[in-house]
Amino acid sequence: MNRLLVLETIIQMKSFTKAAEVLGYTQSSVSQMVAGLEKEFGIQILRRSRTGVSLTAEGQAIYPYMVQTLRQYQALQERAASLKGLETGTVRIGAITSVSCYWLPDLFKKFKERYPNIEFVLQQGDYGMILDWLKRGEIDFGLMTAEYGEGFNKVVLHQTEMKAFLPSKHPLAKEDRIQIDELAADPFILVEGGGYSEPLAAFEKAGVQANVRYRIQDDYTIMAMVEAGLGVSILSELVDSRTDFDLVAKSIEPKVMRPVSIVYRDKATLPIASQYFIDFLVQHKQELR
Repeated sequence: MNRLLVLETIIQMKSFTKAAEVLGYTQSSVSQMVAGLEKEFGIQILRRSRTGVSLTAEGQAIYPYMVQTLRQYQALQERAASLKGLETGTVRIGAITSVSCYWLPDLFKKFKERYPNIEFVLQQGDYGMILDWLKRGEIDFGLMTAEYGEGFNKVVLHQTEMKAFLPSKHPLAKEDRIQIDELAADPFILVEGGGYSEPLAAFEKAGVQANVRYRIQDDYTIMAMVEAGLGVSILSELVDSRTDFDLVAKSIEPKVMRPVSIVYRDKATLPIASQYFIDFLVQHKQELR
């Protein structure tokens, strides 16, 4: 069924590359799965062009049946889940602030529409805290960066851009993009990462050192401090989507990215509810923006 899911995602995204990013596969493996489908049915299903990827005439003829098969399999999975005890259960998650605030409420709502008796326990923290909770078994899995935490399994959900947050009257506020080294001289307000920091890694890669004046865990406190002119910061683009603070958020050159991922020890040993919510997250990751 993975091959059918890959094909559906390619059609939706009109791109092999984007489909690979969404599903967490390499572009090579996506191409191989499509080639396997075409070999199995003996026809060319997809056509690549300058405008993207589209179905061939033969592909258009069989694609509805493929989608129907995929939906029937997904329905079968859901029914099997209920028989295995997903009528009730608790999903215990540790997540960074931006994910817990901007992604999880809607995802919880959609999952509970399917499984209304499932309960969620959410703990919000930095990378170090999430890893500690995982080691102690206090959570089933974490949602955090893939760049930190050795010895854990990780599934990337989304490559989130991190942006420079500046006071609205900052000299760089009118620039389209900001060079990372241009931020080094300003007082820097660092979001506490608990062992790893994308902004500090970006400064180090650029060969400059940030002038860190404050270390804060809460994104909203940081934005309030930026608005007050106490410094600049680098935060997830997610927090820029819902803010009334008088500040600006600008893309950084070179880009600073955070690969937000599901982090866990052994999926097979997790409670059934958590296993299915992990699958649910992967199935819906193309919706995460």
